[in-house]
Amino acid sequence: MESQGIKVDNDRHIAQMGFWDQLATWIGANANNGTWYIGGVIAALGLSGALGVILISGPLAYVFLALVGYMGYKMRASTMNLMRPAFGVRGSIGPSLINVVQFMGWAAVNTYIAAISVSYLLADIFGSTNFNPGGIKGMVVGVAIMGILHLISISLGQKSIRLIERIGIILVIALVIWETIVVLREVSLQQILAWHAPTAAHLSFGTAIDVFAAFNLAWVTAAADFTRFSKNKSSATKAPFIGATLGLYWFAIVGSLTTIAAAVSTNAFNPDSSDPSTVASKLGLGVLALIVIMLTSTTANAVNLMAAGSAFNNILPKIKLTPSLWIVTIIATLMSFIPFIFGGFINTFIWFLDMVGMILGPEIAILLVDFFFVRGKNYDTDQFSKIDGKYWYQAGFNVRAYITWAISIAVYFGLQQVTLVTDTVGSTWLTMLFAAGLYAVLSLKKAM
Repeated sequence: MESQGIKVDNDRHIAQMGFWDQLATWIGANANNGTWYIGGVIAALGLSGALGVILISGPLAYVFLALVGYMGYKMRASTMNLMRPAFGVRGSIGPSLINVVQFMGWAAVNTYIAAISVSYLLADIFGSTNFNPGGIKGMVVGVAIMGILHLISISLGQKSIRLIERIGIILVIALVIWETIVVLREVSLQQILAWHAPTAAHLSFGTAIDVFAAFNLAWVTAAADFTRFSKNKSSATKAPFIGATLGLYWFAIVGSLTTIAAAVSTNAFNPDSSDPSTVASKLGLGVLALIVIMLTSTTANAVNLMAAGSAFNNILPKIKLTPSLWIVTIIATLMSFIPFIFGGFINTFIWFLDMVGMILGPEIAILLVDFFFVRGKNYDTDQFSKIDGKYWYQAGFNVRAYITWAISIAVYFGLQQVTLVTDTVGSTWLTMLFAAGLYAVLSLKKAM
């Protein structure tokens, strides 16, 4: 018997994704404008500081990606379905809501970045007096155009989306190689290494760690959605870890490199202008680069919108997947206007990442402790939707998980007020350790 408002994932597809399929999927997950942009944001640390954050924080997050990937492979269930034993049959709606919001948020981020490209194109076509690059008029038109492109993209179906993604990855890789060559011709590596951000653009190391951790942890909550189709354990664990790390290293490092190079060339550094379009324009890469950025935003958002639509469909199963995708796409497009209201993309973006890290870190820690330690690496999928079943707990909610989640969020907020933490390791990893320990203790007491 299914609980009201919860959809059971009895989608027992034949495993069909091998190692190279998963590797390509997860390289593609980070081969996009968002990864490029986050590299530009943490360029405020200088190249050596940015490399420290990228090389350490990224792989640490992807250890969790591999662990959730294993869960999806073993249980043949999506990540949101795997939340049910940890948070309760009804309690899993909480993580699902978070997933809907965060993936719509990522879609909005990519839409905004692509809209900057559109504004530059409009300025080239109609003149800067009619459309100022990055100006409000061009940005509004750009967001609208990208919203329409995204609606078309997600309406084409799974096979068409996969084809678009493959083409998009090739285009964005070509653009990154092109931009790297141009950068190193114009600015020497020695100049880039010697550059330091102005005092006004200061970013503490711990804050950068938190921003980058949130960026990478977002993918963890979608891991099992892909790895449940894996042919073997290696393709569900090693392939996501290697693929996501490779994509992250390449695009985040290039983002930092090009942003610093543009700052050296122009004698001005503005994190708000570290997006690929503005950097490409400063480097004189032309219209073709802007068009590629637009297209790759569409391919990246296909994954984000599919994840958001699936989570939305899991909460409201009476609404079919395609209408769910339309709904989240329209909302994500409207969310792209938020920076106009709050007066700056960079502040809105960092605030968004801060919220993601604060909420997702403890959530992921609870899920992993529940599966690997409390449940001994096994869930009873037949109980995933049963009222008064094994995972029903109290009125469908695992109160221990929600208590841990709430306290951990408070701990994260408290740690952010400690200067030593914000200057060094950041709040995310410490909060995850706290959440894991607290949930393990509460679960152990329950079992005694």
